[in-house]
Amino acid sequence: MYNLMAGMAMKSSELIKMLVNTGWSIERIKGSHHQFSHPDFSYLITVPHPRKDLKTGTLMQILKDAKLK
Repeated sequence: MYNLMAGMAMKSSELIKMLVNTGWSIERIKGSHHQFSHPDFSYLITVPHPRKDLKTGTLMQILKDAKLK
């Protein structure tokens, strides 16, 4: 599990690497959004890409949904 501080900025490419390293794989790409699936979960995670810095609320919600926070 990753230990991230609230308010920390993260690039979408860094978040994608983190998701892939924890078992998430790209399900599909549509426009500027990448959707990831995981064999243990029945839902998809959507990451806006490319983004230099994800908004804090967006980042925290993605991490929560991916069970990384």
